[in-house]
Amino acid sequence: MSTGPKKLGVYICTGCGIGESLETKKLLDVAAHEYHADVHISHPFLCSAEGLDLIRSDIQNKGLDGIIIAACSPRAKTYEFSLNSGIHTERVNLREQVVWCHAPNDEDTQMLAEDNLRMGIVKAQTIQEIIPYITEDPESDILVVGGGITGITAAIEGARAGYNIILVEKEKAIGGWAKKLYKQVPYKHPYQSPQSPIIHERIATLENFSNINILTSSEIKEISGQPGAFEVTLTRQGKEETFRVGSIVMATGWKPFNPSGLTAFGYGKLKNVITNVEMEEMAVRENILRPSDKKPVKDVLFVQCAGSRDENHLPYCSSFCCATSLKQAKYVRDFNPDSRVYVIYKDIRVPGLSENFYMEVQKDEQIFLTKGEVTGIQEDQNELIVEIMNSLIGEQIFIKVDLVVLATGMIPAETEDLNLSYRLGKGLPLLKYNFPDSHFICFPYETRRTGIYAAGALRAPSDIISCIEDATGAVLKAIQCLECVKRGESVHPRSGDRSFPDLYLQRCTDCKRCTEECPFGAYDETEKGTPLPNPNRCRRCGICLGSCPERIINFSDFSINSISSMIKSIEIPDEFEEKPRILAFVCENDAYPAFDMAGLNRLKYSPYVRIIPVRCIGSINNVWISDALSQGFDGILQIGCKPGDDYQCHFINGSELISTRAENIQETLKTMMLEPERIRTEFIEINEYYKIPELINDYIETIEDIGPNPFKGM
Repeated sequence: MSTGPKKLGVYICTGCGIGESLETKKLLDVAAHEYHADVHISHPFLCSAEGLDLIRSDIQNKGLDGIIIAACSPRAKTYEFSLNSGIHTERVNLREQVVWCHAPNDEDTQMLAEDNLRMGIVKAQTIQEIIPYITEDPESDILVVGGGITGITAAIEGARAGYNIILVEKEKAIGGWAKKLYKQVPYKHPYQSPQSPIIHERIATLENFSNINILTSSEIKEISGQPGAFEVTLTRQGKEETFRVGSIVMATGWKPFNPSGLTAFGYGKLKNVITNVEMEEMAVRENILRPSDKKPVKDVLFVQCAGSRDENHLPYCSSFCCATSLKQAKYVRDFNPDSRVYVIYKDIRVPGLSENFYMEVQKDEQIFLTKGEVTGIQEDQNELIVEIMNSLIGEQIFIKVDLVVLATGMIPAETEDLNLSYRLGKGLPLLKYNFPDSHFICFPYETRRTGIYAAGALRAPSDIISCIEDATGAVLKAIQCLECVKRGESVHPRSGDRSFPDLYLQRCTDCKRCTEECPFGAYDETEKGTPLPNPNRCRRCGICLGSCPERIINFSDFSINSISSMIKSIEIPDEFEEKPRILAFVCENDAYPAFDMAGLNRLKYSPYVRIIPVRCIGSINNVWISDALSQGFDGILQIGCKPGDDYQCHFINGSELISTRAENIQETLKTMMLEPERIRTEFIEINEYYKIPELINDYIETIEDIGPNPFKGM
């Protein structure tokens, strides 16, 4: 692999207050005399047409193969500074993280700017040419697993985009739960009455596409490989069939929650207590009868959230139950004009245009809705007496009905049916409540298995319209993935990254750290434990780089050597100057943007901090900690995305891994006879930029109390 750029151009912008706050000549001296840059000039507005033409001219006429632009944040002016030149461009943040958040024309601000420039130049010098991994003969077909409304929609949309689709369904016919409905919650204007299920229209549309191959009565025996080269083995009618696909949409749907544990409602003991699924089956037969004696029902009571939003049963809202009960209430009223319907709810949740349907149901004087809690159901011959507490009228209520319908929720289908031949398991890794999802805030549809996208009720509790929207999004992601594979690029969140981990296996000790800690299953392994990389599964987070004790994993533009060189390029004042130095490894997804936003809001914090952005806080290798402490840094901050249920690391568990690696870091400190307080880990959301001054300044106080690093000046 080629080494880093040989001929460098350093361009310093003096616009946006940079030139008024810093001594530009000193910055140019760093480039010219310390690093002997071939070109070193300043310009009042580098992002202007004139500034960009200047850079392009130097690249062409002076043979530059690398440029350093010291100006605004690398997150700003990305289009302008891409230049389409084909050579490496390194951005140095002088605006947001230097002049906008520190005192102008101050010695410490100047030193910070010069150190940032040194790090940028050294990084450009130490990176290697990026040569992408290109799969030989990448496959463009898409596998859709599941033939319900979600899978059918995904197949249709993928086929419309021009891709060949293989739709696999384990049942004898496609259609899923949607095909079992009598009517559907209204999905067209004026949203006032139940409508014929859209599934029949979708099936008819599906069958018109010649580039959709429907395989029913089929089950997946195994899926191996990686995006662009998945190998799928099916069992179908007693025979095995193998084919290749580029990406996969999982649309295996949901299962009804089992209400047998809901003893307060008597399900399973009282024949006239049924579920909403059983109610739908009655409606399909167009004959709603009391199960105990098969007589037509007159009065029906619906119990909302039957087991749902209850930590002892189903802790979440399934999103479809309220509208379904309103729909089934209309069934009862349509079948028997003399009937009465009672709906007892915790809350009625009918988002979006379904609110119109809710209002229409409320107009029916024979449908009684009240907030309350069903505390017991007793049987009186073939009738049921329902006890309700905490109702809106403030009294205990007893209602006698023929039938009680429990609005039970949904649980996701199993993902083990994928039978992935991955080291980390056969199915999709699961998050809260067993729904598979890689990043529920920023990247819906993504799972932790690159190239495999979850959609519909498998991904999150959903109604039919949400499933249709989900299916479209998921198949578009599947298309994006296989097209990225053809170019050797990664998908989210480092979309377009053409680097990939390069392993020097001659020094591998088979410790299995990389295979165990990779959140995306990018590594398989031999029986001995040697990692077997699957580059197209990789999300380029660098967690494997951070995990490797032998330092044998590197990326072309993010390596052990590159970051270590940046650390060593920073000038460390001696202890007598009383200017501590803090090194901050900052996650590029949340923490680095938060620092930019602090600058944008002109928030001030200590200029003693030197920031090195990392792909993920989990990519920090212990050797960088040792290098920084040996170099004389007084303290080290590791700042990453917040872990936990309400927020999430962009790379799943990178933030959590830092905590598990703390033992190794403490061992490093003990070996060097340094205080444990010299290393601190913090987590921050992208919108918590206002916390940065306190976070930084508080840590500076801690370091000043401890005193200077004894390795300073050695």
